Amino acid sequence: MARTGFSRRGVLKAAAAGATVAGFPAILKAQGGNPIKIGVPTILSGRVALVGQTSVGGLRSVFDKVNAEGGINGRKIELVVRDSKGAPQEAAKVTRDLINNDRCEIILDAEASSGAFAVHEVIREIGVLCIHTNSETSSLTADPKLHVPTAFRSARQGIHDAIGGGDYAAKISKAKNLKKWVTCSPDYAYGRANTAEFMEYAKYFDGGIQVVDEAWPKLFQPDYTEVVTKVLNSKADAMYSALWGGDLVAFIDQGNLYGLFDKLQNFMVNLGDYGVITEVKQFPQGVHSGGRYNRTVPKTPENEAWYQEYVKNYKHMPTNWSWENAVAATFVVDALKKTNGDTNGKKLAEAMKGMKIKSIFGVDGTLTMRAEDNTLVNYVIGYGTSLPKEPYVDNFVTASWEPIYELEKQWKKKQGFA
Repeated sequence: MARTGFSRRGVLKAAAAGATVAGFPAILKAQGGNPIKIGVPTILSGRVALVGQTSVGGLRSVFDKVNAEGGINGRKIELVVRDSKGAPQEAAKVTRDLINNDRCEIILDAEASSGAFAVHEVIREIGVLCIHTNSETSSLTADPKLHVPTAFRSARQGIHDAIGGGDYAAKISKAKNLKKWVTCSPDYAYGRANTAEFMEYAKYFDGGIQVVDEAWPKLFQPDYTEVVTKVLNSKADAMYSALWGGDLVAFIDQGNLYGLFDKLQNFMVNLGDYGVITEVKQFPQGVHSGGRYNRTVPKTPENEAWYQEYVKNYKHMPTNWSWENAVAATFVVDALKKTNGDTNGKKLAEAMKGMKIKSIFGVDGTLTMRAEDNTLVNYVIGYGTSLPKEPYVDNFVTASWEPIYELEKQWKKKQGFA
């Protein structure tokens, strides 16, 4: 696949096609009367427009097929997509508009964590069914004080990645004597929480690890020279980063100028997305990359077929956000079938609690929406090492869910969440 498959110009062009006038909805209309309208607040402009583009692609990969088969009890599904521009206040406003003005009956929140918390509070007030499809900040669904009965999460959760990733990192740390660590993550809820959780479990599995310095670049920061310099001046043996999307691309491009990836071991949970791989000028080799989405993870004919069909239909490569949104769409379809097409938020939530679906993204071919906290479990978690050519991530090690479940329980108690 050509490395130009995700050009910034292409992403912004696609975003513009979906929302040619700022603030107005992009409507993917279903044919026929009385459609089920689903609102999608997301990011369609700026450095991380890729979030919105590939989230909508993931949703359509499911809903297009449902509509082609006649919809739900004869009702087609209509997506109404709006651009929040990555601003939390705008995300809340857009969500209200989708419900009150566009008459959307379900919300699929394809915001980053910065906007997801704002959407969450709107859902608390209005009570429609909502699935957070992209936010990985653990507290969104783990903290009972934030619990909203009609809000769910189909995105991976930070604490799950942290336990699986911490175990992997500790094994590498012990083998290579990586005792001094520096972190470099975005300065907002997701970056702070994700990094704290990862380092907590890296230390849990290897008690000799110590964090000697931290760098907290602002979200969408244009220049990383000072950040790269700080990381190098730390004299650390290893670095962990939760930077993502366009921010990670900029950081890697600028870090390459200073030989950052040759001077210490690097662990980047979000490196594996094709949207990063295809945008970086010189993709680094040997970086430990978290399992986001890759056509070889899991390495099955079903995953390869999904990848090929996605690229053919939507003209761009899928990302982590694509599969998370495809999973959300599948849960919505199955819940609507259980309620015979009734879109009442409480009825849909009751149908979705504890639901298990078949999915190529599950470790055993299934995914579960855990009833106790309305969050997704049993998805593929792991790390591999980066390559500058296909498959881009190699030697992938899949984490076991048994220790994740046990350590998550302990973590919840420690946080006062259980």
